[in-house]
Amino acid sequence: MKTNKGREYCLVIEGGYFSEAEVEHALRDPFIEDWVEQTGRFRIHNLSEIEVTPGVALGLLGVEALDEELFVIASADPERPLTEHQAKGVAEALRRQGMFDEISVKPREELFGEDEELFDKDNEAQ
Repeated sequence: MKTNKGREYCLVIEGGYFSEAEVEHALRDPFIEDWVEQTGRFRIHNLSEIEVTPGVALGLLGVEALDEELFVIASADPERPLTEHQAKGVAEALRRQGMFDEISVKPREELFGEDEELFDKDNEAQ
């Protein structure tokens, strides 16, 4: 029996978005608005301080297009991949925000090859 320990997970999201930039904006906006309400201001370095779910900072997440109106959200840091528990926590937080039509959690290797990198070192989709 194969174990889930050590596997990387990501979120597959569907919605009326046509670019990675639009999805990234929809992903970040509600959390940034909450941050501003709590602290009174926002600076770009705060992305690493804003937690989407315990252990997952907003700045850790990256977006890549899979197909038209279909995107993947995953850890942009290869040293800190999302666990199944973290991915489910992020999915639940995103569902509460209501920015996407459908959200599912999948093991990364179901969508991409095991050696394929999603993001380059500058956190941009390849």
